[in-house]
Amino acid sequence: MKISVCGKGGSGKSTMVALLANEALRRGYQTLVVDSDESNTGLFRMLGFKFPPVPLMELVGGKKNLKRKMGQPSVLSETQIAIAHIPEQHILKRDGLRLVAIGKILQSLEGCACPMGVLSREFLKKLTLGTNELAIVDMEAGVEHFGRGVDTSIDSVLIVVEPPLESLNVAQKIHDLASGIAIRNVWAIINKVPSEEIATRLKRELQKRHIEAVGCIYFDAGIFMSSLEGKIPVKGVAVGEMKYVLDNILSKAGLRASG
Repeated sequence: MKISVCGKGGSGKSTMVALLANEALRRGYQTLVVDSDESNTGLFRMLGFKFPPVPLMELVGGKKNLKRKMGQPSVLSETQIAIAHIPEQHILKRDGLRLVAIGKILQSLEGCACPMGVLSREFLKKLTLGTNELAIVDMEAGVEHFGRGVDTSIDSVLIVVEPPLESLNVAQKIHDLASGIAIRNVWAIINKVPSEEIATRLKRELQKRHIEAVGCIYFDAGIFMSSLEGKIPVKGVAVGEMKYVLDNILSKAGLRASG
């Protein structure tokens, strides 16, 4: 299953990706995290790596050479891409966890991120997963990736929602766009929840928009303290709540939810 994690900027997408990946790993899933956010550079630290992987964009000679080199012989020109076939320098490994990165905006006047969107779309389209493999994609903030067609081969969309109204509005847009390309599994996870009262109200607002919430991550001081070091804790309130969230996701997708 390929799970796309989307949401408004600052909603906590990368944190949710890291928590979800660690929980999937704990259950024995071979878990591939795809860093498709061209702005956020800290996901590799959250996942326990000391340095990022060489971006897949380098396999095609960078942004300028993308169109010319996509058709030349390389793993990206294959009709199908298995995790095991990704070149070593472009994939980081820790136990059953794997991390690849599409590319980042690193300097001024570099140009738009559209080539990265093209590469994300083609990589995810060709990526093939085994029965015990999950792919979790950290998407760029907002909805532009839907316009680029990045999500066309995604099985499930998980929208990260936080209390501000704008986050709910972005969630509505993501839900509509995902439904427009026939993605059947579209859910929300409510993040940074300060109280049960706020959680109940957010769930109610999501229901009005026909968006199902698969769980809540309540405010966890441990997450914020760890984030100052670019890390994600391995235990605590949020870690426990993610177990319930993943149970929900796997059950609704018809996959094994035990672990």
